[in-house]
Amino acid sequence: MPTYADLIEVAYNKERVHGRRLAKQLAILEESALQQVMESVAGDQPLNDLVGKRRQAANDARAKITAAKQAKADARAKKIARSMPDPNAWLAWFDGATHPNPGKMGIGGLLKNPDGDVVSSISYTAGQGDSSEAEYLALLAVLQAALDAGATKLIVYGDSRVVLDDVQTKTAGAPILCNHRTRAKELIAQMKDVTFVWIPRKKNEMADALSQQAVKLP
Repeated sequence: MPTYADLIEVAYNKERVHGRRLAKQLAILEESALQQVMESVAGDQPLNDLVGKRRQAANDARAKITAAKQAKADARAKKIARSMPDPNAWLAWFDGATHPNPGKMGIGGLLKNPDGDVVSSISYTAGQGDSSEAEYLALLAVLQAALDAGATKLIVYGDSRVVLDDVQTKTAGAPILCNHRTRAKELIAQMKDVTFVWIPRKKNEMADALSQQAVKLP
C-alpha cells in the first residue's frame, strides 16, 4: 500500500484539496481522506499502479522539459558559433551605393586577413547603374581583392539580399545580373571555400561608408 508521502507526491492539486475537505467533513486524518480520494480515482486498478503511472508520467514530463531546454541551448550555441568567424578565414564586407537610384554608382569594400589586419580598402566610382548593380560590383571587387591577396577561405558579409541570393542560386537567377553572377562564380571557383553571410545595414557600416564616400567623388 502506498504511503501518505507517495500519495502526496503523485496527487494532483485538486485531489489534495478534495482530500482536505473530506478530512474536515468526516473528521478523519488527512492521510486517510487522501487515500480514499486516490482509491476512488484509481477505480478498479490497484493504488500502487496509479502511483507508478503518475510517477512515470512526471518523469517523462521532466525528461521532455530537459530535452527541450537542451535543444534550445544547443541551438543557441550553434547560432553563436555561426556568428563567430572561422579563425583561419579571410573576412570581407561589401556595399554599393547610387545617387540617385539608378544613377552614379559608388562601391565600397573591406578585406581583412585571418590576423584581423586590413589588407584592402575599396572605394571608387563605377559609372551609372542601379543599386543592385552597384552591390554586385562591390562584391566582385572584394572577391578579386581576396583572390589577389591569396585567400583560400573567405567569409563575405553584405546587406544586399538580392545580390547574396542571386550569387548563391543554382538556377538562372535574375537575367539583368547574369554577367555579374557569371564573373562572381568564376572568382569564387578559384578559392577553396567561400561563405556568404547576410548582415543588417547597421552592421555593414564600414563598407557602407566607403561606398558613400565613393559616390560623392567627382
